[in-house]
Amino acid sequence: MATLTEWFDAASPALFVTDVSAELGQLARIASVPHVAVLQHGDRSDPGHMASYDAAVGLLAPYDRALEQDDRPEHLRAKTHYAPGVGVGAGSTISREDARIALGIAREVDLVLVLAGGGGQGTPTAPLTIGARAEPGSRWIVIGETFSEWHETPPGNLELKGWVDNAALWIAAADRIVSSCGNTTVHQIAAAGRPWIVIPEWRYFGEQYAKAEALGRAGVCATQPVWPAQAADWARLWREAHNIDPENQRALVDPGAAAGAAQWLDDLATRLWAGSGIVTSEDKALVS
Repeated sequence: MATLTEWFDAASPALFVTDVSAELGQLARIASVPHVAVLQHGDRSDPGHMASYDAAVGLLAPYDRALEQDDRPEHLRAKTHYAPGVGVGAGSTISREDARIALGIAREVDLVLVLAGGGGQGTPTAPLTIGARAEPGSRWIVIGETFSEWHETPPGNLELKGWVDNAALWIAAADRIVSSCGNTTVHQIAAAGRPWIVIPEWRYFGEQYAKAEALGRAGVCATQPVWPAQAADWARLWREAHNIDPENQRALVDPGAAAGAAQWLDDLATRLWAGSGIVTSEDKALVS
């Protein structure tokens, strides 16, 4: 806090962007520095979040308007800029065939990719053993953080790769995908357009549960709040996932999201300081 307040005093920023931190939003308010808050899903109706959102001059949502929560107050929506896929773009230009050549995977292999996030303890492998064992003709690849239990008996077609440096290649190579629903994960998979099962991970404020509900409501994935506990659960979810139109998934990612968000922030700062002599059209906003 001391570092930031010293910087506020030295830089006199026209606008300050807080990445989901209600505390930093309040600090900016106390310091009389206009701030934009990044929105996340989940129940953010607590006094801390609402005070930060109400004080913000704008809100930046890193997702499509179609994924907005039903309970988001209208006065907050009115000052929200939606930037679906910001930081991700339109997805990889790598084709399925080229990705498989790069990874050494035959064209005819039915490849299921499980994408485990890094925001918690990882993805449990026990439910994956059930899904993989029910499909002995398919190859199940898991990338990211996982945890296992003593009683598991993994089938031979389930491979745990751990952290990899080429996640985009694996997404492009996959025929079907299973994942949680952090923002980056959602947009990377949506841009690829694949039959997709979403199982939310525990996060503060129920963030991923709300995000999974929004994705299911938008009709872009099959989802349930807990991992499948038997082969029949996996079969039902895959049937639902195969009915998804991949174009509806790709529509959730705007290739111009980053440029659009930058322009919105720039215009917002300029309007805030218009006539003050601090920010002009020639001397655009200093944004952090």
